[in-house]
Amino acid sequence: MTKRLYVPDHFLNKEKERRAASAVSQKPNLLDPARFLEEVEKDEADSALDRLPKPTGWRILILPYTPAKETKGGVLLADETVERNRLSTNVGYVVSLGPDAYKDEYKFPEGPWCKEGDWVLFGRYAGSRFKIDGAEPRLLNDDEILAVIKDPRDIVVV
Repeated sequence: MTKRLYVPDHFLNKEKERRAASAVSQKPNLLDPARFLEEVEKDEADSALDRLPKPTGWRILILPYTPAKETKGGVLLADETVERNRLSTNVGYVVSLGPDAYKDEYKFPEGPWCKEGDWVLFGRYAGSRFKIDGAEPRLLNDDEILAVIKDPRDIVVV
Protein backbone atom coordinates (compact mmCIF):
# COMPACT_ATOMS: atom_id res chain seq x y z
CA MET A 1 0.00 0.00 0.00
CA THR A 2 1.37 3.39 -0.96
CA LYS A 3 0.68 6.34 1.26
CA ARG A 4 -0.35 9.49 -0.58
CA LEU A 5 0.40 12.80 1.04
CA TYR A 6 -0.87 16.04 -0.40
CA VAL A 7 2.08 18.29 -1.13
CA PRO A 8 1.13 21.06 -3.59
CA ASP A 9 3.14 21.30 -6.81
CA HIS A 10 4.18 24.92 -6.25
CA PHE A 11 5.54 23.96 -2.81
CA LEU A 12 7.77 21.34 -4.44
CA ASN A 13 8.76 23.67 -7.29
CA LYS A 14 9.99 26.26 -4.77
CA GLU A 15 12.05 23.55 -3.10
CA LYS A 16 13.55 22.45 -6.45
CA GLU A 17 14.47 26.04 -7.32
CA ARG A 18 16.03 26.59 -3.90
CA ARG A 19 18.11 23.42 -4.13
CA ALA A 20 19.12 24.11 -7.72
CA ALA A 21 20.29 27.62 -6.84
CA SER A 22 22.31 26.43 -3.84
CA ALA A 23 23.85 23.50 -5.75
CA VAL A 24 24.83 25.65 -8.71
CA SER A 25 26.35 28.31 -6.48
CA GLN A 26 28.38 25.72 -4.56
CA LYS A 27 29.68 23.53 -7.42
CA PRO A 28 29.01 25.14 -10.80
CA ASN A 29 31.41 22.96 -12.82
CA LEU A 30 30.66 19.60 -11.19
CA LEU A 31 26.86 19.64 -11.42
CA ASP A 32 25.21 17.04 -13.65
CA PRO A 33 21.68 18.47 -14.22
CA ALA A 34 20.01 15.12 -14.90
CA ARG A 35 21.47 13.50 -11.79
CA PHE A 36 20.67 16.55 -9.67
CA LEU A 37 17.00 16.51 -10.72
CA GLU A 38 16.77 12.81 -9.87
CA GLU A 39 18.12 13.51 -6.37
CA VAL A 40 15.77 16.47 -5.86
CA GLU A 41 12.71 14.46 -6.95
CA LYS A 42 13.73 11.63 -4.63
CA ASP A 43 14.08 13.95 -1.62
CA GLU A 44 11.36 16.52 -2.41
CA ALA A 45 8.61 14.99 -0.23
CA ASP A 46 10.95 14.58 2.73
CA SER A 47 12.23 18.16 2.55
CA ALA A 48 8.69 19.51 2.19
CA LEU A 49 7.67 17.62 5.32
CA ASP A 50 10.69 19.02 7.18
CA ARG A 51 9.32 22.53 6.66
CA LEU A 52 6.05 21.76 8.46
CA PRO A 53 5.73 23.07 12.02
CA LYS A 54 6.51 20.78 14.93
CA PRO A 55 3.51 20.23 17.23
CA THR A 56 3.89 21.28 20.86
CA GLY A 57 2.40 19.80 24.00
CA TRP A 58 -0.28 17.17 23.45
CA ARG A 59 -0.96 18.13 19.83
CA ILE A 60 -0.69 15.98 16.69
CA LEU A 61 0.16 17.23 13.18
CA ILE A 62 -2.10 15.68 10.53
CA LEU A 63 -1.99 15.98 6.73
CA PRO A 64 -5.44 15.40 5.20
CA TYR A 65 -5.90 12.60 2.71
CA THR A 66 -6.13 13.67 -0.93
CA PRO A 67 -8.75 11.68 -2.82
CA ALA A 68 -8.04 10.36 -6.30
CA LYS A 69 -8.61 12.66 -9.27
CA GLU A 70 -10.24 9.85 -11.20
CA THR A 71 -13.17 7.62 -10.24
CA LYS A 72 -13.04 3.83 -10.43
CA GLY A 73 -15.02 4.07 -13.69
CA GLY A 74 -12.37 6.32 -15.24
CA VAL A 75 -14.21 9.66 -14.96
CA LEU A 76 -11.85 12.57 -14.29
CA LEU A 77 -12.98 14.87 -11.50
CA ALA A 78 -12.66 18.63 -11.70
CA ASP A 79 -9.91 20.22 -9.60
CA GLU A 80 -12.56 22.10 -7.62
CA THR A 81 -14.32 18.85 -6.71
CA VAL A 82 -11.07 17.20 -5.62
CA GLU A 83 -10.17 20.26 -3.52
CA ARG A 84 -13.62 20.37 -1.90
CA ASN A 85 -13.39 16.66 -1.05
CA ARG A 86 -9.91 17.11 0.37
CA LEU A 87 -11.00 19.98 2.61
CA SER A 88 -14.09 18.17 3.84
CA THR A 89 -12.33 14.90 4.56
CA ASN A 90 -11.94 13.71 8.10
CA VAL A 91 -9.13 11.25 7.36
CA GLY A 92 -5.47 12.16 7.67
CA TYR A 93 -1.89 10.96 7.93
CA VAL A 94 -0.11 11.43 11.26
CA VAL A 95 3.07 13.36 10.50
CA SER A 96 4.30 13.98 14.03
CA LEU A 97 3.28 13.94 17.67
CA GLY A 98 4.00 16.60 20.25
CA PRO A 99 6.26 15.69 23.17
CA ASP A 100 3.33 15.33 25.61
CA ALA A 101 0.92 13.47 23.32
CA TYR A 102 -0.53 10.40 25.04
CA LYS A 103 1.64 10.86 28.16
CA ASP A 104 -1.34 11.20 30.54
CA GLU A 105 -1.69 7.68 31.99
CA TYR A 106 -5.11 8.47 33.52
CA LYS A 107 -6.53 9.62 30.21
CA PHE A 108 -4.84 6.91 28.09
CA PRO A 109 -4.41 3.87 30.37
CA GLU A 110 -3.98 1.52 27.40
CA GLY A 111 -1.32 3.65 25.73
CA PRO A 112 -1.28 5.86 22.63
CA TRP A 113 -4.23 5.77 20.25
CA CYS A 114 -2.01 6.36 17.20
CA LYS A 115 1.60 6.82 16.16
CA GLU A 116 3.52 8.59 13.41
CA GLY A 117 2.75 7.09 10.01
CA ASP A 118 -0.81 5.99 10.87
CA TRP A 119 -3.92 6.93 8.91
CA VAL A 120 -6.52 8.23 11.35
CA LEU A 121 -10.14 9.29 11.43
CA PHE A 122 -11.04 12.50 13.29
CA GLY A 123 -14.05 14.77 13.72
CA ARG A 124 -14.98 16.97 10.77
CA TYR A 125 -14.42 20.21 12.70
CA ALA A 126 -11.66 18.94 14.99
CA GLY A 127 -8.35 20.69 15.30
CA SER A 128 -6.93 23.89 13.93
CA ARG A 129 -6.46 24.28 10.19
CA PHE A 130 -3.76 26.47 8.75
CA LYS A 131 -2.24 26.98 5.33
CA ILE A 132 1.43 26.60 4.57
CA ASP A 133 2.54 26.86 0.95
CA GLY A 134 -0.84 25.70 -0.35
CA ALA A 135 -1.19 22.69 1.95
CA GLU A 136 -3.74 22.74 4.76
CA PRO A 137 -2.49 20.56 7.62
CA ARG A 138 -4.31 20.33 10.94
CA LEU A 139 -3.18 20.37 14.54
CA LEU A 140 -5.37 18.13 16.67
CA ASN A 141 -5.35 17.38 20.37
CA ASP A 142 -4.37 13.82 21.21
CA ASP A 143 -7.91 12.95 22.37
CA GLU A 144 -9.54 14.09 19.08
CA ILE A 145 -8.49 10.96 17.20
CA LEU A 146 -11.55 8.76 16.66
CA ALA A 147 -9.99 5.69 15.03
CA VAL A 148 -6.92 4.32 13.28
CA ILE A 149 -7.65 2.98 9.80
CA LYS A 150 -5.66 0.87 7.33
CA ASP A 151 -6.64 2.46 4.03
CA PRO A 152 -8.00 6.01 3.69
CA ARG A 153 -9.76 5.07 0.44
CA ASP A 154 -12.17 2.94 2.49
CA ILE A 155 -13.71 6.02 4.13
CA VAL A 156 -16.38 7.78 2.09
CA VAL A 157 -16.66 11.58 2.34
CA VAL A 158 -20.22 12.48 3.35
